[in-house]
Amino acid sequence: MLIERTTLLSCSAQRCFEEVQKSALLQQVAAPLVRFVPLEPASFPERWEPKEYLVSVRLFGFLPAGRQRINLSIRERSAEMGRFHVELRDNGRGTLASTWDHLIVVQALEQGCSYTDRVTVKAGILTPLVWSFAWIFYRHRQRRWRRLAGSGFSYGPGPSNSPRG
Repeated sequence: MLIERTTLLSCSAQRCFEEVQKSALLQQVAAPLVRFVPLEPASFPERWEPKEYLVSVRLFGFLPAGRQRINLSIRERSAEMGRFHVELRDNGRGTLASTWDHLIVVQALEQGCSYTDRVTVKAGILTPLVWSFAWIFYRHRQRRWRRLAGSGFSYGPGPSNSPRG
């Protein structure tokens, strides 16, 4: 099942993409609904690298919801139509979802940028339930994104990226 949500952000596309690449941003926009605890490697890098990460997923920060493999790749398409356009893809999978294919698309606009989450979820018989949670989660993420962009990306205190975090 597919979810696609786009929001307009009050920052440049370049700044948005800089923030997308920070592991701290994931924790910030997911909180308090979800917290990701790094397992392999034992801590997140400051900036994501195109590779696979194994995390423990905690609903509301403490309820175990299995493990997830985050499998990142980045595709820059800046030259298309003379505008900044970049994509980050997490072709992940986990305990609950055999497919969690999340594409982030950042595009420059006249004022600010557009940020799109496009997610395909497959979880067997649990697909409708997992999709329903994902629908809520991505609405929440984009609300948090707008708030962060409006604050100039002032993260403030937040969850640690350590395993015990």
